[in-house]
Amino acid sequence: MSITIQQQPLYEAPVPVGQQLMFAVSYPLIVATKFKVKFIAEVHISRQAINLSNADSVVGTFKTTPNNQGVGIFDFRSIVETQVKPRYEGTIFGNGSKYKNSDKTHPIHLIDKSAVATDVIKFFAVQFRIEYSDTAGGAVSVATGLGENSEQYTIFNGVLQYDNVLTLGKLNAAGAVVSGDNYGYDMSNFILDDTSSLGKFLSNAPTTQYATTTDYGTLAFFNFLPDRQVYKLRYKCYDSAGALITDGNFSILTSWTLGGSTNISSLVDTRLMFGGSFPANLRSASSDFETIVSSGNLAYYTVQAEDGSDVAVSELYTINILCPNLKGYEPIRLTWLNQWGVWDYYTFNMKSTRSITTNRTSYTQQSGTWNESTFKIAGYKGGKKNFRVNSKEKITINTDFVTEAEGVWFKELINSTEVYILNGYSTDVANTITNKYVEPVTVTTSNYITKTIANDKLMQYTIAIEKSRMERTQTV
Repeated sequence: MSITIQQQPLYEAPVPVGQQLMFAVSYPLIVATKFKVKFIAEVHISRQAINLSNADSVVGTFKTTPNNQGVGIFDFRSIVETQVKPRYEGTIFGNGSKYKNSDKTHPIHLIDKSAVATDVIKFFAVQFRIEYSDTAGGAVSVATGLGENSEQYTIFNGVLQYDNVLTLGKLNAAGAVVSGDNYGYDMSNFILDDTSSLGKFLSNAPTTQYATTTDYGTLAFFNFLPDRQVYKLRYKCYDSAGALITDGNFSILTSWTLGGSTNISSLVDTRLMFGGSFPANLRSASSDFETIVSSGNLAYYTVQAEDGSDVAVSELYTINILCPNLKGYEPIRLTWLNQWGVWDYYTFNMKSTRSITTNRTSYTQQSGTWNESTFKIAGYKGGKKNFRVNSKEKITINTDFVTEAEGVWFKELINSTEVYILNGYSTDVANTITNKYVEPVTVTTSNYITKTIANDKLMQYTIAIEKSRMERTQTV
């Protein structure tokens, strides 16, 4: 007889870390007859498949006393949340992701073709043991041969909201949910497969999006979950009449040589990948696409994930090309960390207003020289002067007319902890990208009202942002 795991997360993969990860364990005989009983949980998290006998993947050991029902309950959310994080830069997996065919360090948003999601996704498992004393005053020792191991879970940097509906039950041998007390969030809508319904890329964004021909961005997706492979991303380009453009049907592999992987790996990195899927990425990835952009005939294009047999495994996404605004408004593209721990994008192409807020620290300077043989007056000295000037730029940006679905989606932007201005494509070289493309900002809009067609007819949104970095001045 060993420890019984009475409750555990319902689904093994993928599991958002931003939720309660509850385990309940019991051993009634020991709890009833022994003293100083505690359940022990040894938590393992790793990029590699977990071997619970190997201490290299241990991130912590935790104990709890049995409750009034003789059960030990653990919530590992606060532990696993610290073990995953967003991906900010391209990756070195395989031949590594590229920016304009160079492997110089680059933001993840700028990848030419593909990249794996190192640090965003990990394996997680727990080994449970029990300790006790045979007498009330005796020494406590860990019981041998009574431990129990959890399943291996695939966790990723997603969070759940209070209105995300959870499924209650247990999974039988066929993978169906039956009666039980386990619970979890069903991520099957994001599993790219064609067995039941086509999956979604890892975003709550509408499947119709907008971008200029200089806009960068990625689409993130799960791969090899459970074991279905995303072999490539298929692109089809259309003109304003809806006709397929010559050479506008092409695909980009998610292969090892291009920064991704078309083979399952012992590393969990390959289970979540990024594809460079917006116009600026494709201009570097495909000479045909660059030719199409240069022709001026591109009105929109579609992107869809396919397996190795050219079978579609994702929903079809449409990227409409934004033309320059007739009034000359400056487009401002934002990227933010979405609910699922990857990046969403939106280009605000209507009127934007920039302002500078300055905070000055001043002092009064003496009007002449006091430490020489005679007093001398200097015209540039004296009076009130600034010795520190801190300035921040604030920008108010506006959308075009949007749909209700986009309005709901913008709530993630308002609530995101990571927001950046993402600047557009230019004909630079790969080693001149530092401080050029990604500018950190904070959203200062504090009151967001979700609009509806019934209430508001045509819908536009105004969002205020502030650049995070101070403008620098000389030291005096």
